[in-house]
Amino acid sequence: MSKSMSRFVCQECGAVTSKWVGQCEICKGWNSVIEEVVSEGRATTDCPVKDDFFTALGEDAEESGIAPSGRRITNIKELNRVLGGGLVDGSVILLGGSPGIGKSTILLQVLSRGAGVDESVYISAEESVNQVLLRAHRLNLSNPKLKIASSSNIHQIISAISELASGSIVVIDSIQTIGSDVIQSPPGSISQVRFCTQELVNFAKKNTVTMIIVGHITKDGAIAGPKTLEHMVDCVLYFEGDRSYDYRILRCEKNRFGPTDEIGVFSMTGHGLEEVSNPSAAFLSGYNDDVSGVAVFSGIEGTRPILSEIQALVSHTNIAIPRRSSVGFDANRLAMLVAVLSNRCKINFTNRDVYLNVAGGLKITEPAADLAVVASIISSAFQKALPKQSVFFGEISLSGEIRQSHLSFARIKESQKLGFKEIYCSHKIGDHSNEVHEIEIRKIKSIKEIINIINVSNK
Repeated sequence: MSKSMSRFVCQECGAVTSKWVGQCEICKGWNSVIEEVVSEGRATTDCPVKDDFFTALGEDAEESGIAPSGRRITNIKELNRVLGGGLVDGSVILLGGSPGIGKSTILLQVLSRGAGVDESVYISAEESVNQVLLRAHRLNLSNPKLKIASSSNIHQIISAISELASGSIVVIDSIQTIGSDVIQSPPGSISQVRFCTQELVNFAKKNTVTMIIVGHITKDGAIAGPKTLEHMVDCVLYFEGDRSYDYRILRCEKNRFGPTDEIGVFSMTGHGLEEVSNPSAAFLSGYNDDVSGVAVFSGIEGTRPILSEIQALVSHTNIAIPRRSSVGFDANRLAMLVAVLSNRCKINFTNRDVYLNVAGGLKITEPAADLAVVASIISSAFQKALPKQSVFFGEISLSGEIRQSHLSFARIKESQKLGFKEIYCSHKIGDHSNEVHEIEIRKIKSIKEIINIINVSNK
């Protein structure tokens, strides 16, 4: 006989306490501890093992008829890029994002357009079947092989998909709204999320079914539930975007079957999400090379070069501690670059605020953006525009030296393709004169040379 007992679990970090407390002692979260009823049963130690439990690596595996799982190529190229080539049979994918960002929309588009499978299932625990059909009708989507259902019981869902053929695709929307009667806690709690996810993972691995699970996010941007949720799945995707812009970016945080540094760019329209084949042109749509404080950065996201616009504003202030504010760029790195400029170039920032913005809602994390950031700050500080049709990239050290960035030639080729005439980068990138003819490469050694670029002198 199993014995029931109560415990108090923090819904933010998963910490367990013997009594209720208002503030979690581990993560310091308020009102995050709730009571859960669990059953303690006797563990089963006698479990039979089949003769073919182990599979040899190499020729024996091929002779046994077990081959590595293939990929299902979807009709959405941006999604294939992020996943590393397509959906892997038997994999479990966790897709997170803020409300209304387009998670359900892109998954409905993937299933309705087909992904090389004979059967696909979309199960929604947040909406009724009629509501899902209404969205599909608005997006002009149809697929006779796509089955839609609505359920919030994990056992009912497992029973309904138990007859699916190997290689099918199942979408669960969303994991925080699904529960089990076995656990005496509301849907969305840590115990329910962990139990339901484990049931879906076991089913996907046993039946070679691709499982895509939608997850809610917290106010900090992380997927709600225990951190072990991301360890249980094979791939973790985040759908990002600013409501002020139509662009949506799909990022990969974990991928057991491909890279984790690729991104997919989409545009939200009245007919759903559309792929952006040339993100550089999209993020530079409002670029003006006659304004001071504006520099173009040639960045790399995975294997794809993307050009973006860096905007800086330097203004006088009367407060004791000037502000260093940034949007789309690390604020700590901005403060470091301002300190390097102040020390190496002798530019006075003690009574000046520095504001930095990456246009288009893009977030830049690579150090190669340092040179573009510094160039835009110097341009704004002296109120003089940078050279027309110029692009900047390069990491800046604390000594003011411009260091080499990886995939420099790909950045140069992307800039040339969009019609830019000059590239400012590190002097260590090597000679590409034989490969690049329509763009001039200007190699610089330190940030002091940027002041000479805009033809000003620091007096």
